[in-house]
Amino acid sequence: MTETKRLAYSIIQFLHDQLRSGDLSSDAQESLEVSIQCLETAFGVSVEDQSLAVSETLPELFAKATVKVADTPQVKINSTSSPPTEDQLAEAEQLKSDGNDQMKVENFSAAVEFYSKAIQINPQNAVYYCNRAAAYSKLGNYAGAVQDCELAIGIDPNYSKAYGRMGLALASLNKHAEAVSYYKKALELDPDNDTYKSNLQIAEQRMKETPSPTGGMGGVDLAGLLSNPGFMSMASNLMSNPQVQQLVSGMMSGAYGPVGSTGSPAAGAAPNDLSGLIQAGQQFAQQMQQQNPELIEQLRSQIRSRPPSASNEEQ
Repeated sequence: MTETKRLAYSIIQFLHDQLRSGDLSSDAQESLEVSIQCLETAFGVSVEDQSLAVSETLPELFAKATVKVADTPQVKINSTSSPPTEDQLAEAEQLKSDGNDQMKVENFSAAVEFYSKAIQINPQNAVYYCNRAAAYSKLGNYAGAVQDCELAIGIDPNYSKAYGRMGLALASLNKHAEAVSYYKKALELDPDNDTYKSNLQIAEQRMKETPSPTGGMGGVDLAGLLSNPGFMSMASNLMSNPQVQQLVSGMMSGAYGPVGSTGSPAAGAAPNDLSGLIQAGQQFAQQMQQQNPELIEQLRSQIRSRPPSASNEEQ
């Protein structure tokens, strides 16, 4: 735990240094201040706690690591090796087809394995990387999807689907400005693709939105919610409920065991702790619906905001 606190301290120290640099906008400074408060609360550390300081700052450690990476030969697609034989090409195509079949049944991990085997045989085929990028995206590995799309584009700069899937992965990483540029390139190569058009519009709309540092919880405007007097009044009433107070107190003291524990409650804990909390939450939701239906509809509208669409069609 001490090492974890040292790492948290180093991160907090770095964020404080960024605040003092004067190079950030007021919004960015506010975001960093919120981040620092969250880290200090989560790990129980403070920048004033010099006992957790290490001999080198985070930027210094990063600089050393970057030098090592730069001195390490990078893995590249080997274009100088002998080309695969016809039998090997056929085997790679069969592996790709097997991967496509796994995508259709939503077995994305298996699809990644098949595409990876096809790449090992024929690393010059952009389609294999692009298909694996789609599987990575389905698994939530958007960084892996971005890397594979970059490789596919490097092999075939006119491959529209690689640009489209790159845009989708970047959008999933909330890099909407970059996603827009890739969607536009995809449309240059395939101007009649409705999916690219739709995703471009969504990414452009997301660029116009300015999320609050306390926003972004599943697409819900948390800052607006917390500034809503009706919501805060109902939340206050909920927290004044003796049953809820008892449950929260028990959870904070560990009387009910760790959060997410599947074990039995500790001695003295009521047998229906979880059901009681659920019941209180349901009462809170019903109260919100009765007293402020407009707020409920606003929340539903935010949650229903549609994400970019991905095409499952493989090649």
